[in-house]
Amino acid sequence: MSSQTVRKSPTGQLLKTTQRMAAALHTAGVARGDRVAAQVEKSPQAIATYLATLQVGGMYLPLNTAYTDTELQYFIDDAEPTVMIVDPARQAQTEALAPEVVLLTLGRDGQGSLLKSGARRTAVEPMWGSDEAAILYTSGTTGRSKGAVLTHKNLTSNCLALLGAWEFTGDDRLIHALPVFHIHGLFVAVNMTLVAGATMLWMDAFEPERVIDHFATATVLMGVPTFFTRLLTSPNLTHEVASTMRVFVSGSAPLLAADHAAFTQRTGHHILERYGMTETGMNTTNPYRGQRRAGSVGFPLAGVEVIVAEPESDAELPAGEIGSIEVRGPNVFDRYWRNPEKTQQEIRDSGFFITGDQGYFDDGYLHISGRAKDMIISGGYNVYPKEIEQLLDEHPTVKESAVIGVAHADLGEAVVAVVVLNDGRQLDPPALETSTGDELARFKQPRAYRAVDELPRNVMGKVQKAQLRDQFSDLFGA
Repeated sequence: MSSQTVRKSPTGQLLKTTQRMAAALHTAGVARGDRVAAQVEKSPQAIATYLATLQVGGMYLPLNTAYTDTELQYFIDDAEPTVMIVDPARQAQTEALAPEVVLLTLGRDGQGSLLKSGARRTAVEPMWGSDEAAILYTSGTTGRSKGAVLTHKNLTSNCLALLGAWEFTGDDRLIHALPVFHIHGLFVAVNMTLVAGATMLWMDAFEPERVIDHFATATVLMGVPTFFTRLLTSPNLTHEVASTMRVFVSGSAPLLAADHAAFTQRTGHHILERYGMTETGMNTTNPYRGQRRAGSVGFPLAGVEVIVAEPESDAELPAGEIGSIEVRGPNVFDRYWRNPEKTQQEIRDSGFFITGDQGYFDDGYLHISGRAKDMIISGGYNVYPKEIEQLLDEHPTVKESAVIGVAHADLGEAVVAVVVLNDGRQLDPPALETSTGDELARFKQPRAYRAVDELPRNVMGKVQKAQLRDQFSDLFGA
């Protein structure tokens, strides 16, 4: 299946599928507050696993299908799910990782034990807004992922704010080419479509020419910057083919101003950029009606407060001054799963969440100027250097390493490993690739390796990654 349309139907097929899954989860012992982890291929049935989990009062934990067994083991140990849903092809290896977890299977074609029984559960567990709905893991600079606990209020408030901001209605037809294991593809795109009663033009993966073909019957495309850089390579991207589209939304990573301008020139549409993250959903957006400024992520959503503050004092800074971006509102997550210390560090007593991003306001528009942490966003995916550095530093040829993001025309940023070699050793990229390949998902693996005599450091001994980024800024000619 390359693409298909998912819409409201007279038979309520999605509801029936959800109720069958809810029955299976209930039989498997899922109760209020239990975790249900899903590592399945993208499909309409995968959406039903999310809805069924909510129906029985569980906490939904979507996992990237690219995660290796090593990565998956950490999530299993930390979240302790009652049930795991995996592709049938992964059943045996997942059983070995989690013998104590009830394992159910779901293939992209809908086959598997999750839908084996025809029983349906119509009862819906009553939940309050403060009750937990999901856990999404977001890595930290320590290399250990943190589980952000999102409540029903978090998801509901953010969905309603976005429906209003983007004037999204039941008449819309969304091209859905995003993954469904993170905030953008699931809790933005899917939630909005379901609540509005709109239609999804469902794609298993992003294919530029097929996306362009869908323009004729679609109204909205939600994507990451990589989508737009790839669309711009097609000679079929024209004013005419985009004329029926209502809005193009980009997020999850910075969009180059040059790509913003080129897209406008090619299609007549100004891309609508927004700003969000795992812990908060969406925070700000450029206006649907009004000026959309390239390089800006717009204004706070209704009900959301965003300030730029002095990091130490939390004092709000005037417009034009760069500081810590902090967010408060019903969209801000409840806590980090089983990590009260980290929760206390990042949510102030005032209720403002410290995003880790830096930026400034200009004429009311928020601009992201950089990240306080050294996170890399490659193709819309978050990559945290420490996790990769720890693996590289274990290699016998490597004395120490620093992983950075370097501008890349397609991915936005590409992962680059800068290493200091042990005496007498030569740089051997294939060997380093082999050493990390079984431990890291493909999107985390370095696209290039470079050797230096020593890493630049400040007087406190901290590696100066900004210098490395400058040194290798032209590595990919971006």
